[in-house]
Amino acid sequence: MSNQEQTQANNAGTSDVVAREIIGDDYSSTSSYSPPIRTYDRNLTVDEEYVSSLPDLQNGPSSLIQGASVAIQQVGIHNFRLPLTYKKRDGSTIELETSVTGSVSLEAHKKGINMSRIMRSFYAHKDETFSTNKIKEVLETYKENLMCFDSQIMLKTSYPIKQTSLRSNLEGYQYYDVVFEGKLTREGHFEKYIHFDFVYSSACPCSFELSEHAEKYRNRAAVPHSQRSVARVSVNFDEIFWVEDLQELCLAALQTETQVIVKREDEQAFAEMNASYLKFVEDAVRLLYEKLSNEPKIKDFKIVASHNESLHSHNAISVIVKGVKNGFTAAVTRDVFESTGLR
Repeated sequence: MSNQEQTQANNAGTSDVVAREIIGDDYSSTSSYSPPIRTYDRNLTVDEEYVSSLPDLQNGPSSLIQGASVAIQQVGIHNFRLPLTYKKRDGSTIELETSVTGSVSLEAHKKGINMSRIMRSFYAHKDETFSTNKIKEVLETYKENLMCFDSQIMLKTSYPIKQTSLRSNLEGYQYYDVVFEGKLTREGHFEKYIHFDFVYSSACPCSFELSEHAEKYRNRAAVPHSQRSVARVSVNFDEIFWVEDLQELCLAALQTETQVIVKREDEQAFAEMNASYLKFVEDAVRLLYEKLSNEPKIKDFKIVASHNESLHSHNAISVIVKGVKNGFTAAVTRDVFESTGLR
């Protein structure tokens, strides 16, 4: 007897003892029972015939729908990660780790979707250079492979753009949280979006004036409060629109972007810049609105700003949309703030 067979025999003997304890005196009537072999089969050959014999819960006779028999707008997978190559505005490419969310619609009479097909459809394009237009090709693959009506993809990554310090002219990489999103409807209509987080400093105009008052009338030193703030800018567009374009629009609107490499002269410059561009959260969204509404490539936009107060124990928020019919709405949802660092 081989070692493997001896092990199996020992296991079987142990199983018999357990079975006898559970079944009791009736064990003799079940003497034909053969416990399953608990050894991983490394020699199994999986062919087409074997695969066809496997049970299919989604499509088999036991695939009964639980709960209400209604359509589901979106179902899929979230946060599967892989490296993807993106094209930059200057024509070069960059490989970035990307978190993918892929989902499709599900008809009322279907129990579920084949989740692995979403990943396999996506992996079929993984070696290509990605953009919002490439997302459309992946979604068309979804539609073909999963036979769905509506589908959606979101690619979340951290996108680097080189930043030059204010006065020392040193360079470092600023990383931006970016989500590329595409939606394909059952009619074949495709919409593409970029969601972009811009981090900046917001010095309070009221605090600045009060500090000036204390120094002028009482000769008391005072420091106006400022805080790290975040603007989540979402844009809907048709033509090619680059992350670099969006970063430049945000910088032109708000000016006081947080810095990467800072020497003393840069820190002084940043203090002067904050005093030159004082802003409440209401000012921030209006400044961004002005820049975005003048960009012809942008069809619609939504701006969500959060000033993470250093004076108060709470944050100040503001939301504004372009106002396009059937476009972005100004609804304030908790998940928007929790998913982007707008806390």
